[in-house]
Amino acid sequence: MRAKTFEHDSDELVLNLFYEDKDDRWFPGDRHLRRMARKMLFGEPRMSGQLRVFLNLCAGLDRLGIRYRVNDYRYIAQHPDELACIIGRTFLLDKFAWKNPILLGVAAHNHPLDDPDLFTRLPVKKVVVPGPWYADMYRPYWPDTEAWPIGIDTDRWAPSRAADKSVDVLIYDKVHWDRERYAPELIEPVRARLVSEGRSFTELRYGSYKEEDFQAALARSRAMIFLCQNESQGIAYQQALSCGVPVFAWDPGGPWRDPDYFPHRVTFAPVSSVPYWDERCGMKFVDRAGFEAGWADFWAGCMKDSFDPRGYVLDNLTLEQRARQYYDIARSVARQHAVSASSSTLVDGWLTGVG
Repeated sequence: MRAKTFEHDSDELVLNLFYEDKDDRWFPGDRHLRRMARKMLFGEPRMSGQLRVFLNLCAGLDRLGIRYRVNDYRYIAQHPDELACIIGRTFLLDKFAWKNPILLGVAAHNHPLDDPDLFTRLPVKKVVVPGPWYADMYRPYWPDTEAWPIGIDTDRWAPSRAADKSVDVLIYDKVHWDRERYAPELIEPVRARLVSEGRSFTELRYGSYKEEDFQAALARSRAMIFLCQNESQGIAYQQALSCGVPVFAWDPGGPWRDPDYFPHRVTFAPVSSVPYWDERCGMKFVDRAGFEAGWADFWAGCMKDSFDPRGYVLDNLTLEQRARQYYDIARSVARQHAVSASSSTLVDGWLTGVG
């Protein structure tokens, strides 16, 4: 079911959104030339996760009838008290002389250690990150952090007909840390189990496909095995859920193992590869033994239609629901700033009078 339509308030906030995917590197405007050169050499670029966040937010706001501006630097400079919503990327923080209160995220930092003085260096009032464990990791450094997942386009990512299901399993491979370990320890045994049972399967590896490829693979597949160490949100597995495809997810937990941070700079646990989840989505396993023990039950559940993955997405992750959450966060930040500014003005006036 769809979220309720947006009811306009008397104090409706028009959002000032800022998103740019690439920065100029050598001279003003060279990002456009670099984009054209990449397109000529490699074809149409793949959709980045950051761009998908921005586009889905705009689509959700459009459905709700919530107004917004995009990259209007002239307007925001003329209205320094209005909230600036910087979706990404971090170079935007230094591209403009921000005087406005800022709502930052989600396409921003990997960790607060990347910019420890952010809240004192700039007028950032709140940071949003894609998921709950990520927010828990940020809050000791940046207390004003909130989890906000982007919504999924459930019209585009919709179930296919049963007659179109020609493949048993789609293996979605997003194993990039310690791959030389996990290829023989996990990926190959997963393939071997499917082969031993005569299950047909296809594979997609993260970063090597376009959205259309993934959509077509989901349309053909009865189930998906999701192999990923952790996800801040996990848009890909949620797109699978939206298509009505149950997911058998590797969710090893443990610490955040990004080698740029772990273990010499950051030790945080636990993480999750499926941070938005309930029993309707499918089943999870921790390691190879868990896969071997749980696979038969998962596949039996798929054959009995025991799962309702799309129902989970419709209840929790539609474009409208998540756009409304973002709007509510932005309006709360804007109101707090207005109250703070008003209080400061009163105090300054009182001190002037006393002087």
